Amino acid sequence: MTKKDELKLTEGSHYRILSIGGRESPIETEGIFRGYATLGIEEGGLLIELSDKHKNLTGKLRILPLQAILSVDILDAKEMDKKEDAKETNHYYG
Repeated sequence: MTKKDELKLTEGSHYRILSIGGRESPIETEGIFRGYATLGIEEGGLLIELSDKHKNLTGKLRILPLQAILSVDILDAKEMDKKEDAKETNHYYG
């Protein structure tokens, strides 16, 4: 897969994500991807605005730790803005 063909999560896209839950079943999260979140010093996660499938949590934000994600289903992908693609994020660790 070339850089041009690389798949990226885009803000505003609709995803269904399965993540590690309790002992019996994974947690299913469905909603709009709003960006990335930093958890602590070295951990990161996806920031998801919950869809109406989550009833009383509709519109709330959920952070899914990257290491807990099992699968991502793309339900509605938005095109990435050219300026968003050129934007770089710098992380500094001390």
